[in-house]
Amino acid sequence: MEAALRQIIDRVRDSADRRAPLRIRGGGTKDFHGPGAPDHAGEPLDLRPLAGIVSYEPSELVVTALAGTPLAELEALLAQHGQCLPFEPPRFAPGGTVGGMVAAGLSGPARASVGAVRDYVLGVEIVNGRGELLRFGGQVMKNVAGYDVSRLMAGAWGQLGIVTEVSLKVLPVPPAEATLRFDCGQAEALAHLHAWGGRPLPLNASCWVEDGGAGQLYVRLRGARAAVDAACRSMGGELQDAPGVPEDWQACRDQRLPWFTARAPGHALWRLSVPQTAPALALPAGVAPPLVEWHGGLRWVQAPQQQGDALRALAAQVGGSASLFVAAGAYGEGAGAVFGADSAALAAVHQRLKQAFDPAGILNPGRLL
Repeated sequence: MEAALRQIIDRVRDSADRRAPLRIRGGGTKDFHGPGAPDHAGEPLDLRPLAGIVSYEPSELVVTALAGTPLAELEALLAQHGQCLPFEPPRFAPGGTVGGMVAAGLSGPARASVGAVRDYVLGVEIVNGRGELLRFGGQVMKNVAGYDVSRLMAGAWGQLGIVTEVSLKVLPVPPAEATLRFDCGQAEALAHLHAWGGRPLPLNASCWVEDGGAGQLYVRLRGARAAVDAACRSMGGELQDAPGVPEDWQACRDQRLPWFTARAPGHALWRLSVPQTAPALALPAGVAPPLVEWHGGLRWVQAPQQQGDALRALAAQVGGSASLFVAAGAYGEGAGAVFGADSAALAAVHQRLKQAFDPAGILNPGRLL
């Protein structure tokens, strides 16, 4: 891997000298996501040659992998030892990589209960915009003095540095799991989730969706067998014991549920991050009810891009934010996510970080706004 790493460093230094932008890419499974997607500016820099598991200590719950390592390969290795990535990184298409997982910082249905990608990043090796090889963090939880730069890379979309290696905390697969279904409207579902959140229940994931005009809330429980069994008895609902239930949760994670795939022509997919206790939002006229995840904290909405200002205003009213996740059309068509700093102060911090890590501005320009 030294040769592959050296090639990356040389490419970055050459690009910095020429002020030539680089488009950092792994498996390309998230090319749809970002302003101007999939035609982000810059010469492509493929990280897939930088692949392999560097070290894995199942007893220590730590794995270190190179950025181009296929995510499926890492998860298969962990499964052999009864372990997993608890935050359930989405797979929007085959071929996703470990580096792309960290750079995107996206988490699956269990995010509200177990934490985000950044919470499991122990250390990273990066190449910054100057072509310098830097290491931050390490392979244990308490190893950081000062600013935790390693976690800063999660969700930075490669704009602060090219992730070349990452160390992650992993966890054992929970011994028991069950899914309950409740027939209820969105407001009732949010009230249930709020009440359950104040009780010692092994809540792991939730999904409310309207199907054929009827609302259904699905709640996944994970933990010790006794705790899961007790929760099933006390919470009520209908136990879902069909063989395909785990695959349904994976479809939710990967946005393959019918609610996602049947997006109407001309409608974009919006991601609203709000407090879990926020009420059901009064969406603009003509906009269908959302799909609600993360115990109420994540609301997916399908609406024309012209409704963006209205959705951002709605989210802001309850202390949240809205961003365009997939533009109108199929995945990979047209412009994707548009982000903005919530305040001038935060924007200034972003700019200073970018200047410190990538003064020539060559790393994934335009990937975020």
